[in-house]
Amino acid sequence: MAEGDKGAQTPKMRHRPIVRIGIFLISHSFFVCVVCCTAGIVALLLLPVLAKNTYVSENALMPGSANPMLSIQDVAEADRLVKDMIGLKEKSEEAGKEIPRLIAQNMADLGVEVYHHKFHHQTNHFQPLDFFSGNSNSGKITENSSCAVYGINTVGIIRAPRGDGKEAIVLVTPYNPVKIELSEALSVALAYSIISLLTRVTWLAKDVVWLAADSRYGEYVSVAAWLRDYHTPAFGGDLGKLDAGMCPETNTLHEQDVNAATQGRVKDDFSRAGTMAAALVFKVVNGHEETEKDALTIFAEASNGQMPNLDLINIVNYLAVHRQGLHVKVEKVYSLLNSVWLKVVGDILHLVGKVARSINPQWKFAIPLEDYIEGAATLASSMYHQALGLPTGPHGAFRDYQVDAVTLEISSKVSLLNKSARYDFLLRIGRLVEGVIQSVNNLLEKFHQSFFLYFLTSPSKFVSVGVYTIAFVLLVMPLPIVAAALYTGANGWDYSSSDKSNSASTNGLSTALESWRWLHAARVVFIVHLWGAIVSLLPYLICRLHGMTPATSMLSWVSLSICTLFILYQISGSPYSCSSMPQSRHRQWAIMKAVMIAAAAIGLGIMSIINFATAQIGALLMVPMCLMAHPLKFVHRLGRLRALTLMTCNLFLGFVGFPPAALLLMRIWSEGANGVSMGDFWIWVESLWAWNSATYLYLGLIHLPCWLLCVLILFHPC
Repeated sequence: MAEGDKGAQTPKMRHRPIVRIGIFLISHSFFVCVVCCTAGIVALLLLPVLAKNTYVSENALMPGSANPMLSIQDVAEADRLVKDMIGLKEKSEEAGKEIPRLIAQNMADLGVEVYHHKFHHQTNHFQPLDFFSGNSNSGKITENSSCAVYGINTVGIIRAPRGDGKEAIVLVTPYNPVKIELSEALSVALAYSIISLLTRVTWLAKDVVWLAADSRYGEYVSVAAWLRDYHTPAFGGDLGKLDAGMCPETNTLHEQDVNAATQGRVKDDFSRAGTMAAALVFKVVNGHEETEKDALTIFAEASNGQMPNLDLINIVNYLAVHRQGLHVKVEKVYSLLNSVWLKVVGDILHLVGKVARSINPQWKFAIPLEDYIEGAATLASSMYHQALGLPTGPHGAFRDYQVDAVTLEISSKVSLLNKSARYDFLLRIGRLVEGVIQSVNNLLEKFHQSFFLYFLTSPSKFVSVGVYTIAFVLLVMPLPIVAAALYTGANGWDYSSSDKSNSASTNGLSTALESWRWLHAARVVFIVHLWGAIVSLLPYLICRLHGMTPATSMLSWVSLSICTLFILYQISGSPYSCSSMPQSRHRQWAIMKAVMIAAAAIGLGIMSIINFATAQIGALLMVPMCLMAHPLKFVHRLGRLRALTLMTCNLFLGFVGFPPAALLLMRIWSEGANGVSMGDFWIWVESLWAWNSATYLYLGLIHLPCWLLCVLILFHPC
């Protein structure tokens, strides 16, 4: 009996540590939310401080290891081509046909394999069934197409003397043959001088393709059309023909090409080189800045936040700075350069860094205030363009085929009308491009050593994926914890206390699991997300109505969205309907908020895989909005000051979290109130779906439904 009594007094088995940690986090969810959200914002502000210097990861690239071979004679030939193109523009009314012929003739004179690629321009419409793959018919010529709407790319291929034809490097120079400018002529001539050099070298191990892209309908359109045909098997043999039957007027151009000077050297058939190892789009831009050095701006963002391998940017930056003495830039949000609050944050971080260094000299944490502001402005631009999901140049067309590419915009410090200044400028930029080709030519495999997921804070500093994900994880971490706390009743505003014991939390969890009240909340959340999907598809119908302005299209979209919501309300019933039990009616808003927060956490997690920058910016707006959502009718029980604060935060976050309102505030902040119109949001969204940006899906399927659910919770009749 004694032994039996002793066994009966044996304490019960304790929960596993992971279960106890979960119970502790749920019972202290408010404290966890404050700490995690604050830490997430601080981590985001620390990213410019934590940025690392760029470095070339692939040793085979060896940038700058070889002396440049481009000479002043090559530049002189390029200058001659500039004069010929400008002369054709001024003398001939058929410059749109004469200039491609002139470029092809000069290519053929170098012994380059030349052909013309004709493409048709079509308006890119919203295709919901082909959202991520894009419109497969865009850019191709159809039998019913107007012959007057087509462009002509001129393509030259150098077969590498030391290669096997399996890999290629692509150079792209966009230009408008109809209204060619001096800067565009300089870009084409610069590529010509490089091609002239490459036909004479013996070290070339990869084929080189020069695409003189006809940009009369857009730089991206011409490059994308050529890439689509390059990667699509064709058996008709007429992709490159200029005398195709449906456009008889192009026979004139074909006849001009087949003359005594170029007969047999300009092909009609579409030719291909090897698999593309890298691509470089470069162009000279109009105007000049009063700076000490020529400027080079790098554009790297492609569709849906894709970035080229960082090594490609590294070799361009290294050769431009250390070999050619150029001032390298990347885009930045210039309005942040004069931001007062950013300067205050920079001063605080600089002071904290000094204190940390005084404690431990190895903690090199502080950076100058100017560097922090520049880094923050550049980081904001990098995040914005990646989140927008739109390519920042023709290089984006290559990234759609997993080809690493960047666009380089070069501007001179002096006027290029001066011959000697123009020669020096072309020689310097030509040697830069030559150096990049030499480095890529050394590769034995595709770019893979360096980063593909990163944010730039300057041309020579970056934040890797292992660092910037910390801020996102800290921001999103409270969502599942608060959802569990609301569902179990461990952290309600009126029915729980934050200092409950673990046993009480366990009992609450068991009680909640035995209840099926969450089904009504799940049904409401599902219907609202279904409404978001319908709203996302409405532009497909609105675009079919011709003659509508952006303002009328926006009004139609809003009206149809409201009507759709009203119809779903009539079909499914009120979202506030619930059980007749008073306790169930009292708890309904908390359960609905728990399900909404869980759906928001899942949506942000999925979006972080597709486009991390979109998920990061979305978390900054959506996480506070979801966590702060609380019935306004119920806040009077929380005390006057707390109620006023909560009500103000809810109304402010509800306004800012509405996508049109967020865009309105951003436009007013950057451009002023005078440049804002009702159709701006429609134009912005139209560009998202035209480019198949996943951000459009995020807004319609995740952000907008969560915003509406927050509004339903705010006006819940408790």
